[in-house]
Amino acid sequence: MGAPVASTVTALLAPLADVSDGGVHGIDTAGEVSFVSWHDHVRDAAALAAALRARLDPDRPPHVGVLAGNTPFFSCMLVAAAMSGIVPVGLNPTRRGPALQRDVEHADCQLVLADRDSAVPGITSIDVESCSFAAELAACAGADVEFRDGAPDDLFMLIFTSGTSGDPKAVRCTHEKVAVPGLMLAQRFGLGPSDTCYLSMPLFHSNAIMAGWAPAVAGRASIALRRKFSASQFFPDVRRVGATYANYVGKPLSYILATPERDDDADNPLRIAYGNEGAPRDLSRFAQRFAVEVVDGFGSSEGGVAIARTPDTPEGALGPLVGGVTIVDVDTGAECPPGVVGELVNTAGPGQFRGYYNDPDADADRVRGGVYHSGDLAYRDDHGFAYFAGRLGDWLRVDGENLGTAPIERILMRYPGVTEAVVYAIPDEAVGDRVMAALVLPDPTAFQPEAFTRFLCAQDDLGPKQWPAYVRVAAALPRTETFKVIKRQLSAEGVDCSDAVYEVPRP
Repeated sequence: MGAPVASTVTALLAPLADVSDGGVHGIDTAGEVSFVSWHDHVRDAAALAAALRARLDPDRPPHVGVLAGNTPFFSCMLVAAAMSGIVPVGLNPTRRGPALQRDVEHADCQLVLADRDSAVPGITSIDVESCSFAAELAACAGADVEFRDGAPDDLFMLIFTSGTSGDPKAVRCTHEKVAVPGLMLAQRFGLGPSDTCYLSMPLFHSNAIMAGWAPAVAGRASIALRRKFSASQFFPDVRRVGATYANYVGKPLSYILATPERDDDADNPLRIAYGNEGAPRDLSRFAQRFAVEVVDGFGSSEGGVAIARTPDTPEGALGPLVGGVTIVDVDTGAECPPGVVGELVNTAGPGQFRGYYNDPDADADRVRGGVYHSGDLAYRDDHGFAYFAGRLGDWLRVDGENLGTAPIERILMRYPGVTEAVVYAIPDEAVGDRVMAALVLPDPTAFQPEAFTRFLCAQDDLGPKQWPAYVRVAAALPRTETFKVIKRQLSAEGVDCSDAVYEVPRP
């Protein structure tokens, strides 16, 4: 057998087969911690791969759905995939019934593996925590530890997009697509065998794989897997396992900041928190309160566009536009001047995008004429720094003008006491859209409509067409397992919802 190619997950894992002083911690919902060394974890993965191969039809794609929390089993499945060529398919347990069955069938899953907390009624699955499956694995104990030859473009995993604006698409995650960011982040942050990487973001999502699991493997660090994210237990876990690195996506930093302050908040081993889509105002607050370096980037599961913050990036900006990444008019394709909202594209090509599985129409829509279209809206300032403006699906057309939602959301986040602001479209009675906002407050009953209207009048950068027609005030909003608000549900509910809704008069 030849040596694995450096840009494969297999190559990153092979050196861990003999490591006994580092490995994988599992933290259950009660805070109990287990540990398995990398040496034993790799051997467990060899047994799992052998058991699955015995079940799989060799004439069909070797795709195996995984419905599981962040457990050592999920990591074991990833190791087994790298060793054997079996392709894990990350399934979202918040999907239900026909929607989840559609994902299983779309990805050609031969089997679905589920743990006790993630099994979904109506989906035929194997209980990986059952005595019968334990016996099946025991029968394969002692299977040869072999790392298959592979190429960077071999399929490693299928990861579904969030599906906030339609049916999720299965993103093809090749070995290179996972290994390269793993190596880059491990080198960037100096991760090594003395580090422990804390993963509480769901492993069926790209952030956990590429910004959590892969950097740990590339750095030969240990991993601590929290079965399900808990804001109150985040730093107790960090201290318990000595975690030095953590990944996040979206709102977790905000949730952790909402926990009661303690005198020893800054007394913790965490060095780096790396992720994307953190609320701009929370990045510095988190760093200061917990004495942690917070690095926020911009990217997506597809990987066609990536933007990194630089030391001179203004607050609220994603970072500078470089390497073919620019902003173009959605209708004409012409480059947008500063201040004008358009679509983020990569004129240099698809980047790390390797296509969707079983969806040629979506592939063709994503890459057109050699240009990768992200589906994300943004605008640039006079110095070339990009600012997120929402998704194409969030695009509002008010009085004939196209508006992005993110700039309005950033303004509404200034309102005292607001922990989250979400802007979305509802139909205008005449034509186009009306702007509606949802605000999350710890105590929604304390909201004062007159004070909110006075606040809006005082915002010099809130344009007249950005003015919310209605505001919904809630303690929580519907969201995906990866903390993204389901805007299509908010739009569908409109003013007819269970939360308090106020009409906002114009000045």
